[in-house]
Amino acid sequence: MKELALLALDTAQRLGAEYADVRILQNLRQNISTEDTRVSGIVDTDDIGIGVRVLCQGAWGFAGSGTLTREEAMRVASQAVMIAKASATTLRKPVRLVPEPPRVESFRSDCEIDPFQVSISEKIGLLLRINEEILRHPGVKKANGFMTLRKDIRLFVNTEGSELSSEVVMSGAGYQATAVGNGDAKSRSYQPPVLTRGYENIDADDLLANAPRVAEQAVQHLYAKECPVGVKDLILDPHNLCLTIHESVGHATELDRALGYEESLAGRSFATPDKLHHLQYGSEHVNLIADNTLPGGLATHGFDDDGVAGQRWAIVENGLFQGYSTSREVAGEIGLERSVGGCRADHWGSIPIVRIPNLSLMPGEKPLSLEELISDTDDGIYIEGRGSYSIDQMRCNFQFGGDAFWEIKGGRIVGMLKNVTYQSMTTEFWNSCDAVCDARFWVPNGILNCGKGDPMQISQMTHGAAPARFRNIRVGGAR
Repeated sequence: MKELALLALDTAQRLGAEYADVRILQNLRQNISTEDTRVSGIVDTDDIGIGVRVLCQGAWGFAGSGTLTREEAMRVASQAVMIAKASATTLRKPVRLVPEPPRVESFRSDCEIDPFQVSISEKIGLLLRINEEILRHPGVKKANGFMTLRKDIRLFVNTEGSELSSEVVMSGAGYQATAVGNGDAKSRSYQPPVLTRGYENIDADDLLANAPRVAEQAVQHLYAKECPVGVKDLILDPHNLCLTIHESVGHATELDRALGYEESLAGRSFATPDKLHHLQYGSEHVNLIADNTLPGGLATHGFDDDGVAGQRWAIVENGLFQGYSTSREVAGEIGLERSVGGCRADHWGSIPIVRIPNLSLMPGEKPLSLEELISDTDDGIYIEGRGSYSIDQMRCNFQFGGDAFWEIKGGRIVGMLKNVTYQSMTTEFWNSCDAVCDARFWVPNGILNCGKGDPMQISQMTHGAAPARFRNIRVGGAR
């Protein structure tokens, strides 16, 4: 494989490329889904190919192929150079890459049990046992389970002398119970964190142990009180915060989006470079740290597709807006001397783009449990899990739901609510945060289906958090 990559690199240079990089990437995927007592789907793929990216006359060119031969490697490199030269004829501003020292390294994520060596019968058996446990509960009419397993084996070389390899494994499973009654249908889900670890991340005992609770709460959801319309204090659990962080901070602080280079599908950003180091993004309790070295993090790959090592940096520090996710191309636009390593492609046939890193709300420094936070809240709602969401094209005005909702009165949970949504503006919301639980309650939940770009690319990243409180947030507005 290395011989083919170097051949493509040499071909691109010989034809006039000022810079070139080559990725050979093998993607193994296994996705299993179950519905009630049957298997509803198994997708098992093994895909490998080569992608060549070049800079020629200040413009990018890219080409890829699923055929790994010497002739095809040279053809793809030649095509990438031709595309770059054609693009240069309409270029308004040449691409400039910030420097990155060459490295020769390899990276492997933690993996004790290769998930692709575990029998399909064992995986299906676990999901069906969970479904059977859920369906035992009166009132539950539907049980759905899933398991997602990935392995990415990557080789990266560039004309600056970098030779990098990695093997990253990802494993996760979860399920949902749906109850029907009282003229309604309501669901409850359970999804432990998906991590870049082996099959050891699939905890069968934990998954089975939570099934009765999930089923019971699905039925309870049917008969819950309607969400009031008004202003409440919110306590959000780590799983709910995962999506809120992703949409209101992660996408807003991708530098290509903030510069207006990326507008397709997901819009631009209010967090423009003139606000960097000046905008009070959140309260003093809000520390949002990017960390592409996070053990188990879904964006922890050792290095990005610019060949930049994974790093840790502040996006928001003590509430102040401090940083972006960048590539080598856009980092120089705001005077950075080095990229933070946020440029990734989802496939050998995709050109790398700026992506959200592992981005987490850091836990509070003072000891604080969820129970203590609830007891200190007089009139609020505790929200667990993810639900529907919407956010405007500038990442300002948003609405989020959840998976389960608990009414808080006088420092106690007094019952379940349904049809809860909360609405706010990004900076108003994060500035309303007045407490975050400590590190004992920090959970690294992940996003599996982050879409960006045109053509669409799907990426993954982790957003850790501990339960946090947000004061005076509008709720129920969707009704």
